[in-house]
Amino acid sequence: MRTLISTAFISLDGVVEGPGGEPGYRNSGWTFKDIEFDPAAFEIKGREQQESSAMLLGRVSYQAFSPVWPDMDDFADYKKMPKYVVSTTLAESDLVTNWGETTILRSLDDVAALKETDGGPIIIHGSASLNQSLSDAGLIDRYHLLVFPLLLGAGKRLFSTTDKDTRKLKLIESESYSNGLQKNVFDVIQ
Repeated sequence: MRTLISTAFISLDGVVEGPGGEPGYRNSGWTFKDIEFDPAAFEIKGREQQESSAMLLGRVSYQAFSPVWPDMDDFADYKKMPKYVVSTTLAESDLVTNWGETTILRSLDDVAALKETDGGPIIIHGSASLNQSLSDAGLIDRYHLLVFPLLLGAGKRLFSTTDKDTRKLKLIESESYSNGLQKNVFDVIQ
């Protein structure tokens, strides 16, 4: 079974919306505004590219990343790995042609089936709504969280507010940085 890893920049109050300057969110760009850059805090981002064998995205994140990431040196390792986009509305003609193999999955059942295939870890970037659905369905195995010392208030959250049984997490890696960021890696205990 493949490991499904959710990776996120997240504020202390759980917001994941607009970390990189995406339009339409009041606090867009919060990961680099008023936060001193510490390259050590982002080591995990390079490691994720090296350790992942595939990427999973929701439609909105795919449409935001696919015009930009294929040509960015910072994300070169993602270009060659298979990508999966979970969407009920995306068509094959909507896929970019310069980012390698991309497959559209139509349901969470398709994601569950993908997890049953051979291969290494699958990383999920962005995709707040997809993350919530996958978490609620018990499909996420690990969280890589870079927690920013900010309270953003309104905004898309990583976790849903669905009433559900407690899901336990085990902290397997953590570190604090001089700029106030915290890296927390949790395994989901099933």
